[in-house]
Amino acid sequence: MVPLLSIYMLVHACGKLRETRFEGSLHGLWFIILGALLFLAAVRTQQGRLAIGGLPFLLSGAVWCYWGRLAALRCAFPLFFLWMSIPLPGFQQATVGMQIMATKTAHIFSGLFGVETVVEGTNITFAKGNWDSYSIAGGCSGMRSLMALIMVSCAWGYLADKLTLWKRITLAFSAIPLSIVANAFRVSSIFICAEYINPAFASKTWHDWSGLLFFFPASLLGLMLLHSLLAGEIPFLKRRKTIITHRNTPSDKEVTEV
Repeated sequence: MVPLLSIYMLVHACGKLRETRFEGSLHGLWFIILGALLFLAAVRTQQGRLAIGGLPFLLSGAVWCYWGRLAALRCAFPLFFLWMSIPLPGFQQATVGMQIMATKTAHIFSGLFGVETVVEGTNITFAKGNWDSYSIAGGCSGMRSLMALIMVSCAWGYLADKLTLWKRITLAFSAIPLSIVANAFRVSSIFICAEYINPAFASKTWHDWSGLLFFFPASLLGLMLLHSLLAGEIPFLKRRKTIITHRNTPSDKEVTEV
């Protein structure tokens, strides 16, 4: 999805440059040189991440040389959005913390639906022993889903042209709390399904499909609602427009609400 979104945002950015006068500049060669050095470093160190990291510098430098500084600035975000495709090993260190967070929040949410559980580290056991204990593994921590949702929210914030800069940044970083809450509800739904439907169905079928059927729809709905609130529009509520019409004298007014 990263290159496809990057191309779409490039087309969106180029639409704003139709009336701009292009003047190329050799200052873009500095970006091209930096990108080339990153490619050389990738060959020497055998680190593919450096090669992908240098690609936006090469492309931005080429745009700067051919179309000028303004065009390079307009295309900077879509081009550097390609960094979202680089796996970041440092984030794996936060997986354990997110496992514990998902376990605790799932324990709380399950209790709200009448499912009594006992937490031992990252293991959750039903208090009455009706089903076996579940272990919140690294794949259930929500880290991978968080990275995917950050990618979507950053693209969403960039394309929200009518919002101010701080609102767009807020929309982009909202992926972090939305992902944590949505993943907690997803894990809780597994325990609720095990309690009220079937433990085997919960641990296999629902566990495998709940991410697509529950996590991402809930997260995207949260992004949509937040975007609506930041834009000053409450979903499903029609705005009333006040129309003031003057009669013969300024003191006489007729107010109509639509």
